[in-house]
Amino acid sequence: MTLTKAGLPGWLEPVVQAVETVKPVQLSRFLPPEDGAGRQSAVLILFGEGERGPELLLMERASSLRSHAGQPSFPGGALDPEDGDPHGDGPLRAALREAEEETGLDPAGVQLFGVLPKLYIPVSGFVVTPVLGWWRVPSPVGVVDPNETARVFTVPVADLTDPGNRAMAVHPSGHSGPAFLVQSALVWGFTAGLIDRLLHFAGWERPWDRDKQVPLDWRS
Repeated sequence: MTLTKAGLPGWLEPVVQAVETVKPVQLSRFLPPEDGAGRQSAVLILFGEGERGPELLLMERASSLRSHAGQPSFPGGALDPEDGDPHGDGPLRAALREAEEETGLDPAGVQLFGVLPKLYIPVSGFVVTPVLGWWRVPSPVGVVDPNETARVFTVPVADLTDPGNRAMAVHPSGHSGPAFLVQSALVWGFTAGLIDRLLHFAGWERPWDRDKQVPLDWRS
């Protein structure tokens, strides 16, 4: 399982540069516990080319799930023993495996080109490795298991950078973070934070109103 930047489209170059230079603290204030605690997991940040240009693959988790129910997210999940070394290429295998299990994606059409620093999701105790891929040969995707996934969809990067689609999501706890109102979904939390930082460090971010707020349901 290897990473390669060969043959990537030119528009991905700013993302490649960002992945190579970004530091963990620039992505999140939540970093993996120093004692090694936390469940190793991975997500696939998959860039494709759609009718409206560059796009990202997202899914909406089923509302019946115990954690992060109903939340839009990147495909991903916990590492299995057969994925291999969590500090080696295990996260690469896990990201592709989970994406295939959740969206029906054909991993053979994906070129992995980068890995971001491991981050931490305190609410679920996951240590997450974000794996970046280029959807070189697109394949049909959709809901594989309705018990896990409500829907699978792509979002044009142009919609994510549109200031009109951006806001700060405010949790009942008082915590707030960047959010995106796209494809009739509210993308917030860990996934929105990653997208926000990627857009910023790739130089794609456009000025937006950080005073615009959307409240989150108390169950979220």
